[in-house]
Amino acid sequence: MDDKLLYKDLTYELRGHLFAVQNELGRYRNEKQYGDAFEQRLNEASILYEREKVLSESFAGEKSGRNRVDFLVEQIIVVEFKCSPCLSRDDYFQCQRYLASLDLDLCLLVNFRPRYLVVRRILNPNRLKKDNQ
Repeated sequence: MDDKLLYKDLTYELRGHLFAVQNELGRYRNEKQYGDAFEQRLNEASILYEREKVLSESFAGEKSGRNRVDFLVEQIIVVEFKCSPCLSRDDYFQCQRYLASLDLDLCLLVNFRPRYLVVRRILNPNRLKKDNQ
């Protein structure tokens, strides 16, 4: 079944870096601090990324730069950081909006605050529909 995981090798490597970051920094830092440590690991591993990539406006009159993804890795995976007691439905919907805006398949939603790191794979439902038609 896991043969069908999108970007299996890259996500495995990213998860390793994310776990290393939480082991290094602990549970009670802010998103920017986790982002700095993750960025350092991406650089050391020679993984291409864009940090705080600005998304295009989603409606007329929206100010530029309102929506940013924490990381866009290898132009194929969005990595979104959270530091909250638990993830909410809004966090999932935010990731889906980012995926739709970028026309990508996969987002890793990461929460550093719980006792154990939480990494959720969020898929773009619009792309799934296209693939199944």
